[in-house]
Amino acid sequence: MELIMKGFSPQLPLTIDPIDGYALTKTYKEVVSQNLKNLVLTSPGERMMIPGFGVGIRNFLFEQNTAITHQEILSRIQRQAARYMPFLRIHAAIISPYEGVEDISDLNEIKIEIRYTIKPLSIQDVLKISVG
Repeated sequence: MELIMKGFSPQLPLTIDPIDGYALTKTYKEVVSQNLKNLVLTSPGERMMIPGFGVGIRNFLFEQNTAITHQEILSRIQRQAARYMPFLRIHAAIISPYEGVEDISDLNEIKIEIRYTIKPLSIQDVLKISVG
């Protein structure tokens, strides 16, 4: 019996797909992007059996919007990626500035853009996340 692989893993959040049953990640780039997003959004202690896993970006929602806070976020992303995704090279994590925000509700949101390379494949990508 031949194993036919249609995809690598389910796309999160789970969605029904008429062809595959659940929508699947179909490229290494999609898999890595999804895994990096999960790493950033997961808080330390949230993942079973791996208590140190996760950046915990939501913990920064009500912190002061300063260069020191931005550097701490970047540092956490780099440390976590080095430990759990060593095949990545993080080039930058850019936190959106809040200068000139017209809607005050946007002040309670973190917008982050992570630029990285998947080293074994020499693929560059950008992950954009909004948390709020």
